[in-house]
Formats: sequence, C-alpha cells, structure tokens
Amino acid sequence: MIVERIWTANSYRNYNYLIACPETGEALAIDPLDSEKCLQHARLKGWQITQILNTHEHHDHTGGNAAVVAATGAKVIAHHRAGGKIAGMDRGVQAGDVIKVGKTVELECLDTPGHTMCHICLRAHGDHPALFSGDTLFNAGAGNVHNGGNVQDLYTSFAQQLAKLPDNTRIYPGHDYIENNLRFTLAREPDNAAAKALLPEVTGHDAANAIVTTMGQERTFNTFLRLTSPSVIAQLREAFPDLPAQPDPQTVFTKLRELRNKW
Repeated sequence: MIVERIWTANSYRNYNYLIACPETGEALAIDPLDSEKCLQHARLKGWQITQILNTHEHHDHTGGNAAVVAATGAKVIAHHRAGGKIAGMDRGVQAGDVIKVGKTVELECLDTPGHTMCHICLRAHGDHPALFSGDTLFNAGAGNVHNGGNVQDLYTSFAQQLAKLPDNTRIYPGHDYIENNLRFTLAREPDNAAAKALLPEVTGHDAANAIVTTMGQERTFNTFLRLTSPSVIAQLREAFPDLPAQPDPQTVFTKLRELRNKW
C-alpha cells in the first residue's frame, strides 16, 4: 500500500489522500476536495484513480467528487446511509465492509458516528497498520459535533473502536490541527510531558511535510484518549466544580469537547 498525503493549503487545513496498489497503479482517493491537486499527483505517479471514498458528507470532503469522477470515471463510496447527502454515490458501505484497491490493498470500513452520523474511517491491517480517520480523530484531538453530530456517539466511537487500535497504527486525519490541539492538551493537562516535547516541533510547521503520529503517541498527548488522567480530571473540576471527584470517562470526554468548542 502506498499512501500519498496531499496538503490542500486551504483555510480549512484539509488533507486529501491517495492510496495506491503498487502492482496495478490503481488508486483510491479519500475526500479529494482539491480535485486538481489529487489528479495532478495521480498523473505524476502514473496512477489511475478508480474509486473515491468520502469519510462523511460535509462539503469540504465531498466538494471535489464531481471533478474527479469527470476526469477518471471513479466510483464514489460512502456510508450506506449517506445516499441522500452525497450526490452520485455508487456504493454504500457499513462496518466490516472491505474496499479493495488493485490487487494488494484492502481497507476495512469502520462505522464511526459522532462528527456526523454517517462517518466512515478506513483501517489498513498488515505490516503497516493505518487509520484514515476523517474528522473523527485528529492528531492530538477529536472532531466537533456542530453539523449533524452527537457527542455521546463520538465518545462511543472513541471508546469502543479507536482506543482499541494497536499502538503502531499510523493516523491520517482529514485536517491539520495538531498545533492548536496540543495547546489545548496543555491547557487541560499542564504537566503533559509528551505534548510539551512535541509542541515546538509543530509550531508554525509546514503542514505538507507534517509528522505522522501513531496511536501509541496519541495516547500520550491526545486529551480525548486520556480520560482517566488525574491531571485532566483535576483541571476539569476547576472548570466544572459540580463534577464528582471521579467522573466517568464519558462525562470527561463530553466536558472536554465542550471546552474545546470554545478554544
């Protein structure tokens, strides 16, 4: 599996992705908002985009579909309940379905509601496990639930699926928010050594050449994966004095998301 991360350099700080089979040159485009850059990268690599996967229905993830389809004839894949929300959808997928790219690439669909209720993450198994997480899991952060989402479902997606991924899973999110997310981590957990160490490396960084984190690293500095940290809970109780001394993880997640909304 070859992964090409494409930095759009737009105001939303989107990442687009091409996943290619090294044997056939067939490629899957994930959320190809910047259709021109995606098509150009494919041409330079000698790849043929045959499929598009939209992680969810928001325009900054689907807006390039039509141009890519017009140029390549690619089939559009998305959550099985997104048919009325994504124009020209050819295939609806659900948890456990597999998307095959060429001869060698197989990607498992995870149904991860929360940011929206029709959100898919893609998981690559094998020697180089990876997660293409859309707007569910960000580097050092979690998606919002402002436009058709639900925070309880987002917590469940984290707790029951993402938090159980192996430590060596590489994380490929839909946006570059790592600097601001690390600053939020340090506001909520001032003694987080991993966040302190990484923040200078990503401050004002070139997002086109940004680091790729692993799930193991995320567990050290992503506040939304540190729900039982005494430091996180202590800071949270200062912001929300009515919280019990040992709030349950879902409550911690919900309150963190509430604070992040205003950050």
